[in-house]
Amino acid sequence: MTQYFDPWSAEFIAHPYDAYAQLREQAPVSYYEPTRQWLISRYQEVSSLLRDRRLGRTYTHRFSHEEFGRTPPDPAHEPFHTLNDNGLLDLEAPDHTRIRRLVSKAFTPRMVAELRPTVQRLADELVSALLKDGGGDLISAVAEPLPVAVIAEMLGVPAADRGLLRPWSAAITGMYELNPTPQAARRAVDASIEFSDYLRALIRERRAAPGADLISALIAAQEDGDRLSEQEMISTCVLLLNAGHEATVNTTGNGWWALFRNPDQLALLRSDVDRHLPTTIEELMRYDTPLQLFERWVLEDIEVAGVRIPRGAEVALLLGSANRDPERFTDPERLDVTRTDNPHLSFGAGIHFCLGAPLARLELTESYGALLRRVPGLSLVREPGWQPGYVIRGLNELLVTA
Repeated sequence: MTQYFDPWSAEFIAHPYDAYAQLREQAPVSYYEPTRQWLISRYQEVSSLLRDRRLGRTYTHRFSHEEFGRTPPDPAHEPFHTLNDNGLLDLEAPDHTRIRRLVSKAFTPRMVAELRPTVQRLADELVSALLKDGGGDLISAVAEPLPVAVIAEMLGVPAADRGLLRPWSAAITGMYELNPTPQAARRAVDASIEFSDYLRALIRERRAAPGADLISALIAAQEDGDRLSEQEMISTCVLLLNAGHEATVNTTGNGWWALFRNPDQLALLRSDVDRHLPTTIEELMRYDTPLQLFERWVLEDIEVAGVRIPRGAEVALLLGSANRDPERFTDPERLDVTRTDNPHLSFGAGIHFCLGAPLARLELTESYGALLRRVPGLSLVREPGWQPGYVIRGLNELLVTA
């Protein structure tokens, strides 16, 4: 039944949801040979496996590559893997537990709350520029600059250097796609080296002269004498940028495109922004999630919906499919900005639930709020096209008039 699943097809990327419905109904657990993964498409199984400790984002804490039946990564990709493998997203206990505990001492709810005026100011500035121009590309004018500016403010990156962050992030996340090309791998390696070197220099500056920024807080974070290593700090900062960029940019672009296609829901939202905005943000993340797929390794034999999956296999948890499962969501194909029963999986679940979820929600709330209140006549110029990536799925552009 995996003929329905074609992650390199432009048609599939533009609308994967019919294929997901076929998978859920006919083959909710199915092996996909091109990527050597088991596709898991129903909410119940996806939610359960996100939390199941018999699976992991890595296996190297328990097995060698050879013991696990896997080929070691290309040595030429080592800079990317050093950066990626020391971040929270790809660690398991006890390393994950230790690093998350230390990072949480620096990246606190209070820090996020104190960022609200900054995020409001940045969103207003970007929307003002869009208004002045009479419209433009909502992706490049608002969606992309906002999370980059916020993380730059958090890290204390000088304004003159902020243009470096977005290209580095885009190149590194290219490695998260299914079967990345050699060219994508090369770009990811180069960006990993450049971004790491830049942050290493910034950390040296903050050690010498601490400030009120996240890097200084990460340097100071400790528990019982334990501190983050330099590499752990670098990987944490890069992950915050990459994950925040993916969630905010694509929820902004995909979400506005969904609202334009559902004018009754956009009108309802505009009728009472304060009331409907919180549920709208969650519904847009459910309806067209920015991260369509999340991979995990099977560390010991498991059975999923009656199908045995052996140790050494990899599962592809289809978050976009789970978020539209009619067994969990009422009328899931309908966009409903008033939906309250909405336990979507767009931020993951279990120990790898997104640490930056509160920040992403803040950015989305201020971005959508500024556009809805200040540009009530925002309208679409033409139907957008999609970027070629499937795992991190978003629009090329979204042209609007203000």
